[in-house]
Amino acid sequence: MNRVQKLSGILANQIAAGEVIERPASVVKELIENSLDAGATKIDVDIDQGGTRLIRIRDNGSGIHPDDLILALSRHATSKIKSLDDLEKINTLGFRGEALASIGSVSRLTLLSAIENSTGWQVRTEGVEQTLQSSPAAHPQGTTIEVRDLFFNTPARKKFLRAEKTEFEHIDELIKRMALSSFDVNFTLKHNQKLIRQYRSASSDTEREQRVSSLCGQGFIENALKVESAIPGLKLSGWVALPTFSRAQADLQYFYVNGRIVRDKLVNHAMRQAYHDVLYGNRHPAFVLFLEIDPQQVDVNVHPAKHEVRFRENRLVHDFIFHSIEDALVHIRPGQCGIAPPAANLATGEIAMPVTVEFNTEKNFSTYAPQQQALPFKVHEQMVAYHALHAMPTSAENSPHQHADTTVPPLGFALAQLRNIFILAENAEGLVLVDMHAAHERVLYEQFKRNFSGSRLISQPLLVPLTVKLSEREASLLDDNAHTFQQLGLHLERIGPDILVIREVPDVLRESDMEQLLRDIVSDLIEHEKSTKIEDRIDHWLATMACHAAVRANRKLSIPEMNALLRAMENTQHSGQCNHGRPTWTQFSLAELDRLFLRGQ
Repeated sequence: MNRVQKLSGILANQIAAGEVIERPASVVKELIENSLDAGATKIDVDIDQGGTRLIRIRDNGSGIHPDDLILALSRHATSKIKSLDDLEKINTLGFRGEALASIGSVSRLTLLSAIENSTGWQVRTEGVEQTLQSSPAAHPQGTTIEVRDLFFNTPARKKFLRAEKTEFEHIDELIKRMALSSFDVNFTLKHNQKLIRQYRSASSDTEREQRVSSLCGQGFIENALKVESAIPGLKLSGWVALPTFSRAQADLQYFYVNGRIVRDKLVNHAMRQAYHDVLYGNRHPAFVLFLEIDPQQVDVNVHPAKHEVRFRENRLVHDFIFHSIEDALVHIRPGQCGIAPPAANLATGEIAMPVTVEFNTEKNFSTYAPQQQALPFKVHEQMVAYHALHAMPTSAENSPHQHADTTVPPLGFALAQLRNIFILAENAEGLVLVDMHAAHERVLYEQFKRNFSGSRLISQPLLVPLTVKLSEREASLLDDNAHTFQQLGLHLERIGPDILVIREVPDVLRESDMEQLLRDIVSDLIEHEKSTKIEDRIDHWLATMACHAAVRANRKLSIPEMNALLRAMENTQHSGQCNHGRPTWTQFSLAELDRLFLRGQ
């Protein structure tokens, strides 16, 4: 057996570099975080050959004191924490004091810096143990760090790097993530002496939206909802995309905790739960969100590259994110997203409410059908108001295209049916096209959920109780939550340290694989301290019921019936998507129709 020995300083730094410096983008991340911590408002990034030849970061921050330059290249040397108390309330992006030492051990590094009202100084290192010397150098206030020939002395690491284009794409994406969280900082990015990106600082709301648009695409900001939510100790802000702007991959999801971008399982679970009722298939939501939390309530020192965090109150943070996003999505109504004017009372003083559907948990879903004998609205008066709008005289100053009457509800009034599938309606903006089955399906589904939430679930006793064998920890978790399950109609009994018996199940889940459902619930309880598996199964059953009860394609509807459906959509949550996440309606403005027919050209 080899004797215990102390590692050399350069070897220790290279081991640390293996944890922190994965590729050139990792170097850029560490150095930009230092610039932001120094209060920089301008950061210039120069890259050569994808970062393997040169990485140069220049900022206008507070700079490094000349006496601290050499110390800054030592391991565990930092100006950001001084005691254990500081470690428990980190409010900076960097704090470990490993970045510069690790980078310097695998590259040829030059550090130049100047503080306010002082001349600049520089220090160089070439990845070997050496006695460092600082020397004067002309430099404005701020810091410049040049990293040349990355991994020149660790060829085993260098051979794992990808092509120049790929490595630069990682850097480009990193700058994008940094620019999203630091609106007040001006970023420039050059590659091989060519300017690639320039993100100007943004101070107003309009400028921030313009930056988000330039980084995430104009389509995102046009289909995004602004989120502002706060409770004592927590604040969530940013943008979430409408469900109809979902993605095939989770490539447009940016979440920041106190300015630090993180990839957190708890956050991802909360977002999936918030969108679970409105996304189509395996689509992913798009969002740019910023969570502000007391630094003492979050541990950022759980990952070498600081990609993950740990919250002290997991359940509180999860529920806060979930409810904030769910509330933003729930309150979407036609006319509230800049598509049409808000709904207003007509001349008759009436706006139709959703079609009433009887609900009884003891019946099979095949017996459900909307009651269409009574349509609770006054068609004649609404159509009078509608025709009166078109009969109004116009002038040169007030053309039909400019006129917008607030008496027209957001989805307007039905004109006709197309192929007995789509409803054509006219509103103040132009033409509205509605998928009548998808729209009615969402209306019924939301009604079912409202009625079901106030009903006690009927339990079905099992003729032969189902015995499930779990680990002792899993059995304890389920036993601790037995009261909650009982409220949902699931009766569990623990008959041994690792054995549970299912004696009754909700009637709506009698055909489900209850043993697998229990195991899924346990997995959620272990990872997220809560589970919504039962509620999700019930929602799926309600969605199936709504799909069967909704009006079918090729069914002829009268104008009053079409108008009733439009009014119901205006008063229904999530009415922009059906139960499967597909859009239920779309708007064609008069300007779009004019362009389609080349009017005015």
